[in-house]
Amino acid sequence: MTGQYRVLVVGVGSIGERHLRCFQKMDRCTMSFCEPNAELRATIADRYGIDEAYEGLDAALTAGEYDVAVIATPAHLHVPIAVRLAELGIHLLIEKPLSLSMEGMDRLTEIVSEKSIAVAVGYTHRAHPANRGLKEEIDSGRLGKPLQIIINCGQHFPTHRPAYREIYFTRHETGGGAIQDAITHMYNLGEWLVGPINQLVTDAAHLYLSDVTVEDTVHTMARHDEVLGSYSLNLYQAPSEATITVICENGTGRVDYEHSRWSWMGEPDTPWHHQPVDVPERDWLYVEQATAFLESVEGQGQPFCPLDEGIQTLRVNLASLKSVEERNWQQV
Repeated sequence: MTGQYRVLVVGVGSIGERHLRCFQKMDRCTMSFCEPNAELRATIADRYGIDEAYEGLDAALTAGEYDVAVIATPAHLHVPIAVRLAELGIHLLIEKPLSLSMEGMDRLTEIVSEKSIAVAVGYTHRAHPANRGLKEEIDSGRLGKPLQIIINCGQHFPTHRPAYREIYFTRHETGGGAIQDAITHMYNLGEWLVGPINQLVTDAAHLYLSDVTVEDTVHTMARHDEVLGSYSLNLYQAPSEATITVICENGTGRVDYEHSRWSWMGEPDTPWHHQPVDVPERDWLYVEQATAFLESVEGQGQPFCPLDEGIQTLRVNLASLKSVEERNWQQV
């Protein structure tokens, strides 16, 4: 399939609106959406000139047929909606986290295989050109075998997500908290760079964010088989930044979001070799993700995060939450 796509966005909160806007920017998609909030539905329809705006999924499916759907509801609704749409043969981009439990995952995987549909999970950090550059360098073998990965990141949530007090973030049961909503991106990125996490221990706490009780600070030590990992994140520091460092046998690679670059160093105490990258604005990453996804629909490659890798990161999320609860190491 090539050319024009009929795309249905399910839920147009902040992330759903971004997906709608980014698919629309590609000039190869006819957009529809469903959203139960009448005021929001009218606002988004007017803002983006969308004629096909529906109160719910039933109405949207009655009104027409779709090639692609973007599921951007709260996470506890992802899998039931995905199964329903997959049964209709609709290709799926599902927001992260994929779910809040493993319930229904076998059925979803079975239907996806039976219908031969493309599925992507919305871990956009894989679209970042600095991470893609580092990934290519690691995969080339020039740095040697990975030994350790260290990821440190943080941002000021009240500035970047001022509505956090009023959305799904406030409850684990809807996909909230820093583990399921934030550091999950870094778990997924680390797994992409050096392989799946198979053991971890996590410490997390609510230390600062007002009007919520879910964790805003996370520290995780992990085993990617033989590779040791360390992950830290908070949602209240002043700088918005992330560094991803992979130490290998023959050198070290690093991504630095603040300076829009990835770097490598071979010999000890020699200068870094910097590779600048260009990320014009945040929507660009989502357009890149959507482009890769549509190419996978056309059979021209894989999405940045296919379903099986999204399921693996879900297992990591669940193990991380359980580790906090039980105060111990967990097998993934």
